[in-house]
Amino acid sequence: MAGSRFTLRQPESPARSATREAPAVVTPTPTMGVEEEFLLVDARTGAPAPRAELVVAKAADADTTRLEATRYQVESASLVAHTADELRAHLVRSRRDWTEAAAVFGCRLVAGATPVIAPAPGPLLIDAPRRHEQSTRYGDLTDTFVNCGCHIHVGTLDPETAVQVTCRLRPWLPTLIALGANSPFRDEHDTGHASWRSVVNTTWPCSGIPPRLTSVSAYEHAVAGLIATGAIKDRKMIYWDARPSASWPTVEVRAPDVATTVDEAVLLAVLVRALVADALTWIRAGEPAPDIPAEVLVAARWRAARDGLEGMAVHPERGELVPANTMVDALIERVRDHLDAAGDLPHVARTLAGLRRDGCGARRQRLVFERRHRYTDVVRYLADATEQQGG
Repeated sequence: MAGSRFTLRQPESPARSATREAPAVVTPTPTMGVEEEFLLVDARTGAPAPRAELVVAKAADADTTRLEATRYQVESASLVAHTADELRAHLVRSRRDWTEAAAVFGCRLVAGATPVIAPAPGPLLIDAPRRHEQSTRYGDLTDTFVNCGCHIHVGTLDPETAVQVTCRLRPWLPTLIALGANSPFRDEHDTGHASWRSVVNTTWPCSGIPPRLTSVSAYEHAVAGLIATGAIKDRKMIYWDARPSASWPTVEVRAPDVATTVDEAVLLAVLVRALVADALTWIRAGEPAPDIPAEVLVAARWRAARDGLEGMAVHPERGELVPANTMVDALIERVRDHLDAAGDLPHVARTLAGLRRDGCGARRQRLVFERRHRYTDVVRYLADATEQQGG
C-alpha cells in the first residue's frame, strides 16, 4: 500500500522513513450510506415532469424518501449499511419504490445526472421558504439545481476526524468524478463533457475541490467566513465535492453523478469507504495530509468531467496527463487492503470490468444516441436501466 503522500506506486516517492511500515487496516470497517437524486420524466415525452411533490407523497417513507430542490427531482437515502450486499439491497428496494410511485402519476424514474430533454417553461423550485430565499439571493444560479448526484456517507466520525479525512480525499475526487461520469447531454445538446453536472456545480460560491483544511477549527473559521460574506446561507450550502456532513457524523462525498445502475452506485460507495479507511490509518499514524496544489486539482477535476473514464486524467502529484484508467488502477492499489478486509474486492473487480468493457455512464448514453440521433431514446434507455436493477 502507498505511503502517506500521494503516490501511484510505493517506489515513486520516499514518503515515509525506511523503518516505518504502512499502518494496519482500520477496524472495525466503517459504515456507509448513499443518497441518490433522481429525475422524474413524463412517460410519454421524456421531458422532466414537475410532479415531485405528488410522487414523494405517494412514496410516503419519511425515513428514506424526500423532496429535492426542484419540482422535477426526488431523493432517496439508504439505511446505514455494513456490507456491499446490504447497501445494494437498500438501493434496489428504494428504486423499486420510487418507480412504482412515479408510475401512478404518469412518470418514469431516471438515474441520469442532467435533463436530456429541456423541461417546459414554468416554476422550477419547490414551494418552500428555503428555496424562495435561495432564488432571491442567488438568482439564476438556482437553475443549476436540476442535476442529480450520488452522495456517499461514511462514518461514524467525530468532527475533527471528519475534517482531516476530507482533506486526505482531495487527490482522489477527480478519479471518482471520472468513474461516475453520467451527464453528457443537457437540454437536447451534447455538452462535450462526460459529467456536465460537475462543471455547472462549480458556478456556486462554495463548490468543487474542498480547500486543504487540516483541523476542525480551520474548517469552522472557513465556514464562518463564507456565511459572513453571504457566499452561503448556512453550512448546508457547502457544496464541495467532499465535506463533513452538516447532518450526520460522517464524511460526505458528493463528487460523482448519480449512477445509472445500482452496482455502479455500490462500486462508488465501497471505493469511498476504502479511501476513508485508508485516511484513518494515516491519521492515526500521525502522518501529514498530502499537500497537492489547488490549481492541479482544479485542472484534474475539469479533465475528469470532460473525459470521464475513457479519456485522460491529470496525475495529482506530477501534474501530467495519464490515462484515466491509470488513476483508477492507482486508487484500487492504494485501498486494496481495505477493500479486501471489507469483502468488497469481488464487487469492485466485477463492476469495474463492466465499466471498462461498456464505458462509463456518459459513454453509454452517447452510444444510444448515435444509433438514431434521438434524445428520447437516451431518456428511455436511462429509465429502463434505472428500473431493471435485479433482486
